[in-house]
Amino acid sequence: MTQAALTARTGPVDRAALLDPPLLPLWAAVPVAAAAGLALDGAFPSLGWWPLAFVAVTLSLLTFIGRRAWGAVLVGAVFGATFFFPHVSWSSRFLGDDPLGWVPWVALAAVQTLFLAALSPLITLAYRWVPRWRATGPVRLVVLPLLVAGTWMTRELAMGSWPYGGFPWGRLGMSQSASPIAPVASWLGVSGLGFAMVLLCAMVIELLRSSRRGADAAVRRRAWIAALPAVALAALLLVTPQFPTADAGTLRVGAAQGDGPAAFSDERTSGDLLRSQLAASAPLTDDQVDLVVWPEGGVDSDPLADAGTAWALGDAARRYGAPLLVNAASSDGDLTYNRSFLWTEDGATATHSKRHPVPFGEYVPDRWLYGAIVPSLVNLLGREYTPGTDVPAVDTGDAVVGLAICFDVVFDDVIREGIDNGAQAFMFQTNNADFRGTDENLQQTAFARMRAIETGRSVVNLSTTGTSQVFGPDGAAGPALPADEPGLIVTDVELRDGVTAGVALGPWLQVLIAGGTLLALVALAVAVRRRA
Repeated sequence: MTQAALTARTGPVDRAALLDPPLLPLWAAVPVAAAAGLALDGAFPSLGWWPLAFVAVTLSLLTFIGRRAWGAVLVGAVFGATFFFPHVSWSSRFLGDDPLGWVPWVALAAVQTLFLAALSPLITLAYRWVPRWRATGPVRLVVLPLLVAGTWMTRELAMGSWPYGGFPWGRLGMSQSASPIAPVASWLGVSGLGFAMVLLCAMVIELLRSSRRGADAAVRRRAWIAALPAVALAALLLVTPQFPTADAGTLRVGAAQGDGPAAFSDERTSGDLLRSQLAASAPLTDDQVDLVVWPEGGVDSDPLADAGTAWALGDAARRYGAPLLVNAASSDGDLTYNRSFLWTEDGATATHSKRHPVPFGEYVPDRWLYGAIVPSLVNLLGREYTPGTDVPAVDTGDAVVGLAICFDVVFDDVIREGIDNGAQAFMFQTNNADFRGTDENLQQTAFARMRAIETGRSVVNLSTTGTSQVFGPDGAAGPALPADEPGLIVTDVELRDGVTAGVALGPWLQVLIAGGTLLALVALAVAVRRRA
């Protein structure tokens, strides 16, 4: 077919778009990808410089433009490694001083890196196919960034769902819990916030590329018009208010951080954890509260099976004049659960079991396989917690409180189900003792803060060893306890009713982002092939 015939059928052909070379040569893209990964880790605590997330996304996207599939895998792997290895370095502390302690860290970071690398060609396909389909200004400045943001978030959603339930610990939106754009999560959810962040970065990149392609003064004078979508998006992110929820009174809570020997490798005798929690809670006998909260693992024997523990909890509830929300390993027949109890003078009145036990931490998936590969390590992990199926919310008599036990805080389904069952505030019970002296507790505290903002609910994030902190329905920081010290928080927690748009629309946006992105890529592949 002649060039004239092709032009007549499809319009003018932008040969520069068809032959876009890599924006960065591979030798330059690799160190840029490394810098991007380190910057993203810096956006999370302990450094917690949230603007670095935008730097990280921008640098990472630059490495994908014009890249072929294997080049995208390489720069994706470099980005993933420089992010995940420092981000989850705390996992090397799980086995204490065991010589194999480095194995969980390297295994977790390496698997996440490989998964991220394998999905990274989706981003480079967006950069390759959209200009080949249409190379007009609006397509490059709006449609292309939308698809790029969709591919980034599709990669994130896949990694947060699979394998073994996924590992959504490094979600982009979670890096913004202390930033002025955090309220966007109350409208779009955490994934929607992450999508908007990538969209803005991709728009800015295309603006800069468009201005470089402009050959005459008229094109450059129109650049400010082309910048309007990016400027509008940035302004919208900055001025979006918190989604409103309705005031429902207050709940006076006493949250005790016992700082007992709660780590996997800690030496202890029976009852040590219970005694440490009772000691930290002792002032509550002179202070009237509506609910006493203890952290994950605050009770070291099953109160349903141990009469002495059951009596101690009932006696404590009587002396405090309030029910206790406690947590322990508890068995039903051959199955063991990481279970929270609402305990009164008369015993347990409600329970909730952890929905997402930690793979290789609280259970070993496919034990037969991994036991054959690293038997010495797998045999150290004797725990086999079963995922719970009950509702993550309990009625205390004064309020309905939603629950998320440790790792569950990063899973949207647990938070959403708590809201669906009437949660007016959240109590997050966690045990960070395995990771003393690392960033893990600070990262988890930041995630708890983002959940407060997203749901419009107060959050009491309570750890066995710290950091423990209370957050208001808008994420405002409340009373806190430092790590590695016993202590007690007594505070009036705001109760709220109503469902934020972020909770209601969040799962649908995730489906739209992932499904729409994959369908768009398929449609582009067909269109580009036909035009070729």
